[in-house]
Amino acid sequence: MVGATLGDIRRYIESLASDSGSYYLVCGRTGEHPVPAAGLAFECRSTARAAARATEQYRAALRRYDPRLPFYDVIVCHHIANEATIEDREQPASPVADARDGPATAAHASDDQTVINFCHTVAGAVFETVAESPHDGLEDAIMDTYFEVAETIEGPDELCLRLLESMATEIDTRLEAEEQLDALLAAAQRLPSQPSGGDPLESVLSELESVALLGTYTVDSRSTDSATGTRSWTVTLDEYALGRPGERVVTLPIVLELFRRFPTRELSLVAADSPATRSTSWRMTVTTAPTDSPDGLVRVSELSHP
Repeated sequence: MVGATLGDIRRYIESLASDSGSYYLVCGRTGEHPVPAAGLAFECRSTARAAARATEQYRAALRRYDPRLPFYDVIVCHHIANEATIEDREQPASPVADARDGPATAAHASDDQTVINFCHTVAGAVFETVAESPHDGLEDAIMDTYFEVAETIEGPDELCLRLLESMATEIDTRLEAEEQLDALLAAAQRLPSQPSGGDPLESVLSELESVALLGTYTVDSRSTDSATGTRSWTVTLDEYALGRPGERVVTLPIVLELFRRFPTRELSLVAADSPATRSTSWRMTVTTAPTDSPDGLVRVSELSHP
């Protein structure tokens, strides 16, 4: 054991990582990069193996919150001169071991996350923050809401979406606006870093589209007030997985991804009514501007449809 909390374990794994490392972790069966080691590299094989063990520990801890979190066979791969090789297996029976005879997909895995991996990355960051916050009872409330919904659902994709929805609902209900802001800024800092530059909202929406959380999107308008520094975007989301026609749209992952790229205490995100001609679409306005009362951070907006 390297720590008692998700935060302890994640920080330990990050302490092992190196920008110049050539070893990385993947699932030997699926080729996916396991949370929370996705995007990290390690200097040597022994360090990568220690990270692999800690990654399994992290995922076992996260599984206490979501028993349906996918099981991964974590292996160590070595990247040399644009070629990836799978390292020697020393403990054939271990679920946390390097392997010579792994599937080809493991050595050439895509960096793209699946919707399940993405959701659990967000969920892990939020749970770490909640567990270390002074908000007693919030963690239990999230899980009570989630388990009540989970009893009626079988598909893993749907379950991970409902986990995020449960988080958004309880945070929105139980925390004041400033408390929401503090919690979500802290959670965003636990996510893997993103390159700066470019339009932050375009970058966020493109990522949601790449993991199939969002069908398509259009940025209908954007503006910048040079005098105040206010930036504003109006967007339309099509087939957003966390929106229910006629009911509500959950913006939690959008907010966290925006905070990851654009950490500011001046973010307002408001979801408007769905366009009358498209019941699976939502129009949303995002603004970064000074505000005395942050709003819309995890807003679960009631929508009215014609």
